[in-house]
This record gives sequence, structure tokens and C-alpha cells, in this order.
Amino acid sequence: MKLATPPKEPPRESIVPMINVVFLLLIFFLMTATLTPPEPLQVEPARSDTAEPGEAKPVIFLNRDGEIAFRDVRGDAAIAAAAAEGAGLIRADAAAPAQAVARLLGALQAAGLSDLSLVTVPR
Repeated sequence: MKLATPPKEPPRESIVPMINVVFLLLIFFLMTATLTPPEPLQVEPARSDTAEPGEAKPVIFLNRDGEIAFRDVRGDAAIAAAAAEGAGLIRADAAAPAQAVARLLGALQAAGLSDLSLVTVPR
């Protein structure tokens, strides 16, 4: 008895080239991405009626307790470090006392920074 030979299946396409492309894209995005450091203080920005996008400038932080931070520096040294780098944005907590914000603005102005903006979020 002669059995018929089954028809040959076409060869399967390999998914290895697709996997290679995916890994290359993953490596490309990992190499070109810029990672931002974590914020030194936890703040909830004030709310405003206008939502204008701001420029990317170094940010100085003021929390609800009146603590000042710039990158990894805290206190009065943060004001000097912010002035040295030309910080232009203040991210103050909405619950921060107005006196603390005014003191910070005065200290930054005395350190030589005059073009400052307060970061807010839309309502």
C-alpha cells in the first residue's frame, strides 16, 4: 500500500528580525531620553485662571512649611545655587504662607535674579 506524501507546508516566517528591530528601538529611546531628577520638595502649585506654557528654566521649590530647595540643596544655600544657575521659576505650594513667598522673592532678587515666574496649574 502506497501512502500519499503530505503536501509540504510553506516555511514559516521568522519573527527574529522583528524582535531585533523592537530591541533596537527600545535601546534608541532609552539612549535619547532625558530623565528628570525627582523634585526635592513635595508641593501642590497654586491654581490660576490662565494656563500659559512656561519656558524650561531651573526651578526653585518652596513647600507649605516655608522650606526652600533647589536641586539637592536646601535652605539659604539653595538661593545662592539658584542664582548661580539662573533659576527663573518658583514652584511654591498653594498652602505656603504669603510671607514666605515674599521673603523668597526678595532673597532671589537680592541674589541677582529679576525675571521670575510663579508656577501655577489651571483650575
